[in-house]
Amino acid sequence: MSTYTPMIQQYLKIKAEYKDCFLFFRLGDFYEMFFDDALAASRELEITLTSRDGGSADRIPMCGVPYHSAENYIKNLVEKGFKVAICEQVEDPKTAKGVVKRDVVQLITPGTVMEGAMLDEKENNYLAGISEFSAETFIITYNDLSTGETSVARISTGWEAVLGELFNRPVKEVVIAPDLPDSFQDDLKEKLLVTVSYQQETGITEEFQYLAEKLNKDQQLVEGFGRMLNYIQNTQKRSLDHLKPAHIIELNQFMALDMFSKRNLELTQTILRKGKQGSLLWVLDQTVTAMGARMLKKWLERPLLNKQSIVQRQEIVAAFLEHFFERESIREALKSVYDLERLAGRVSFGNVNARDLIQVKQSINKIPEIKLILSQFDSKSVQKLGDEIDDLQSLSQLLEESISEDAPLTIKEGGIIKDGYNDRLDDYRDASKNGKKWISELEKKEKQATNIKSLKIGFNRVFGYYIEVTRANLHLLPEGKYERKQTLTNAERFITPELKEKESLILEAEEKSVELEYELFIELRERVKQFIPALQALAEQISNIDVLQSFATVSESNDYTRPTFNEERKVNIKQGRHPVIEKVMKEESFVPNDVTMDEEAEMLLITGPNMSGKSTYMRQLALTAIMAQIGCFVPCSSAEMPVFDQIFTRIGAADDLVSGQSTFMVEMLEAKHAITQATENSLILLDEIGRGTSTYDGMALAQAIIEYLHEHVQAKTLFSTHYHELTGLEDSLGKLRNIHVRAEEYQGNVIFLHQIQPGAADESYGIHVAKLAELPPDLITRASEILQQFENNDKSMVKKSEKDPGLPPQTEEEQQQMSFFVSEGAANQPKQTNPKQAHSLIKEIEQLNIMEMTPMEAMNALYQLQKKAKQ
Repeated sequence: MSTYTPMIQQYLKIKAEYKDCFLFFRLGDFYEMFFDDALAASRELEITLTSRDGGSADRIPMCGVPYHSAENYIKNLVEKGFKVAICEQVEDPKTAKGVVKRDVVQLITPGTVMEGAMLDEKENNYLAGISEFSAETFIITYNDLSTGETSVARISTGWEAVLGELFNRPVKEVVIAPDLPDSFQDDLKEKLLVTVSYQQETGITEEFQYLAEKLNKDQQLVEGFGRMLNYIQNTQKRSLDHLKPAHIIELNQFMALDMFSKRNLELTQTILRKGKQGSLLWVLDQTVTAMGARMLKKWLERPLLNKQSIVQRQEIVAAFLEHFFERESIREALKSVYDLERLAGRVSFGNVNARDLIQVKQSINKIPEIKLILSQFDSKSVQKLGDEIDDLQSLSQLLEESISEDAPLTIKEGGIIKDGYNDRLDDYRDASKNGKKWISELEKKEKQATNIKSLKIGFNRVFGYYIEVTRANLHLLPEGKYERKQTLTNAERFITPELKEKESLILEAEEKSVELEYELFIELRERVKQFIPALQALAEQISNIDVLQSFATVSESNDYTRPTFNEERKVNIKQGRHPVIEKVMKEESFVPNDVTMDEEAEMLLITGPNMSGKSTYMRQLALTAIMAQIGCFVPCSSAEMPVFDQIFTRIGAADDLVSGQSTFMVEMLEAKHAITQATENSLILLDEIGRGTSTYDGMALAQAIIEYLHEHVQAKTLFSTHYHELTGLEDSLGKLRNIHVRAEEYQGNVIFLHQIQPGAADESYGIHVAKLAELPPDLITRASEILQQFENNDKSMVKKSEKDPGLPPQTEEEQQQMSFFVSEGAANQPKQTNPKQAHSLIKEIEQLNIMEMTPMEAMNALYQLQKKAKQ
């Protein structure tokens, strides 16, 4: 350390406290970085790497960015998951003895961004916290520093549920205790791709106790919230007055959507492109304000379970639908409402400017108009929305009187405060504009008072303004008023209290005016702070109105229908459509389908060829349920359904290569999650379970899962499969019904009709699909020949082919193995070559308690049976 210059020593000392951050070290007009920070920053930001003498033998790597354009560089680093510590000069260089004192004034991390340019206006920017209390119990906290929103939730079902909950929200950074297990930390970094930060302290100071009042003195909740609060205090080092008291998220009040379901259903982003377009959010978002867009996303992530709350939303949507012109007037008014949530946050945080306050005023000025429009509706629910809004006219009046309409972006250059707001400021401005006129009038006044015609007022840089009187006229000056300042050969120079006052005003007017305006703006900001809770409440009310009108707008343009709910767990959807696909399809029209499920049909087993629409049919039921439970109308001619408590999906291949899990393992994990967590009030969608392993293993697992769900879980289940053998289960499982997607063959080509009909599909049309994919003609011809051989030979026995001498015929033993899996009557099949071994195998099968086996146990048992069969 001693080998470096004092300034580099200062840098290293501060850097030691912020090892995991890029330290932006202020030197004049630049933020400089040194050593490893410089090497990394030059690479990440693509800026020039230089070096400087730091007192040691070797030159020190260095790079820097101009402080006035640093925001874009900081944004770049934060978006990549890095943290940036802003180190400023904290004393006046003119008065500094030695190296100017510097300190970190703010830590900018992915979860604590406040600057508007770094934020997506339509999405929250969450910092999350995790506190572990047992193997099953965790406390999760959320905070959006830009809006002040803070919430706490308890997870009592283990770590996987924690990952699923965090996946539901746009979390950019997670705060944890340093001793959280490494495997959990790896999951956060690899599965959720978030920045991980550490905070040990969980105590809450007296100053912030009010933020924990709603946590009911629950020690676990308070400790979990305290961990996050301490991290925010340590990183931000400024006012946090806009933080709202933490509220408890009662997870049992919302439909549970795990990580798999949210991803598979593409609620807020698509699987492939990771973008909004093509998601359900994309379809439903007709919001006008940024606040409304964020609120819509929250509602979509947490559909309601309370039927009364859902119906309340529906009634308002229905009223907006019926009053087209009033709804359009509201949409027009909302276009002038800015992001009050984040503006309130900027006020508290101290980075608000005059133009931000003008936006607050303009937004508030639209509220009376919105209230008036809402009062014109027939619906009492809509009228109540307007009645509950505080229009904050006192704040509007304060801002109207104080802030100039053409105020600049900066708050230290003047031109912010209106004339008439402050007398002293008005005097400064008047002095600055009318200084010479004042002096001229004062000179005239003094001549008249003294009767000295030659009296004049002059100015020099040493003495400032003065009154000059010739020696011959000195006897005319009244005693006591004039103070001698300078003696000349033929004259004396004086000052008077009035002249001194004018001089002070004139000379200091410009400088003092700017300083006073800054002081007045800071005072004004503190006065506006008192309105933060009211602004936040107003923002929430406007957001709700915006989302509900968005539902009405979408429902009208897409011909959606108001759904109803029943307690009998019946699903009866007529002419149902997939909301996203029908919007994407332009020339073709979407083929609607009915969904009917009741106590006699708890499960639908769906067969049909690939590309026929099985997955679409399954997804559209789930999306319809979600839309209904957030209060939106749904894509169909009529809909009656239960309130689902959870939705589980296993749709599409989803290899988890990062954690080394194959498609089949992911398939089994998702199936296990549904089987173990679902209730009879849940909806389960399973698409082609078992396809990731061998035919026999897959078929056995699929049947075991169907039987287990049918007998034990009894949730509403849609199960699609290519195993046509499973359609026979309709005869033995009373609440299972076969349905299929209709397809027709015409002149050697298959035509997908996308129509759901009762019964099982008679063909899979796999070769036709391969033909549509334009596989080589020779390959298609050969596949058709092999298929013909399977169909012509009883029990799928294939003989050697002249074209393919390498294809062996199936043995009788292999035939018997195939017949064993075709139906449950395997024990009644003709005797095998070795009846004693066959009888032993059948006996062992009969002793298996399939209904009590997990899918993995069933797979292991099946494997052992197969080994014995081959012997």
